[in-house]
Amino acid sequence: MPGDSEDPNEDVQYHLEVGPDDVANAVLLPGNPERVDKVTALWDESEEKGYHREYRTATGTYQGAPISVTSTGIGSPSAAIAVEELARIGADTFLRVGSCGAIRPEAEVGDLILTTGAVRQEGTSDEYVREDYPATADHEVVSALVAAAERLGYDYHTGITASTDSFYAGQGRPGFEGFEAAGSDELVENLKDANVMNLEMEASSILTLANLYGLRAGAVCTVYANRETGEFRTEGESRAAETASLAVKLLAQMDEKKAEVGVDSWHAGMSLD
Repeated sequence: MPGDSEDPNEDVQYHLEVGPDDVANAVLLPGNPERVDKVTALWDESEEKGYHREYRTATGTYQGAPISVTSTGIGSPSAAIAVEELARIGADTFLRVGSCGAIRPEAEVGDLILTTGAVRQEGTSDEYVREDYPATADHEVVSALVAAAERLGYDYHTGITASTDSFYAGQGRPGFEGFEAAGSDELVENLKDANVMNLEMEASSILTLANLYGLRAGAVCTVYANRETGEFRTEGESRAAETASLAVKLLAQMDEKKAEVGVDSWHAGMSLD
């Protein structure tokens, strides 16, 4: 019907410029388009399928499992667009892959943080659903990420992530010329008191949309900065990508096992090869 959509093309998506034949069911979501090459370097093979604005997409295989990657740019508004358009062309599993700032001393620079749920300190998910709706990671995705990190021997932590709309004021950092937002001096301490592990800018919107649409999602981030110890290093960038890629392989095995047994949900009593 006229007026149903602003996009006249039902197949190739408006922002991503990819169609149904361009992506696998499982998609990794880094922020930076430059990370796409670093992700696909870990795979068996890959082919770029689209590059428009901040959205760069490639598809290939990892240990034989079909897999895609789409960069989202910075922040939840653009990440939500990526999830919306990827879902429209058949993707059903999303793994945010990125970097973060830890706010607990035990999460050292180079460690991985596997998100179990997220504080929705961003406005994008509020456009979709009431503010008390939880942003939770899919249990199969979390299980696959834990198993992948264990198999790869990477140090990791599981816990709650806080997603913000601002790298500076929203994460308690001073702005231009030392500007301090109201409450910024208490923000990090309040989150620490609530047992939050880390700060980043996309996870909560990705998790919220996935839950709303009945899709699977999770997040794995490498710690670049520890706000408690004052350390900052861009160390271990590929660890999150490798862990997420292996998690996609494990999720494919979980799906095969579910089909074999005839159940809807994988659980710890079901072994993986």
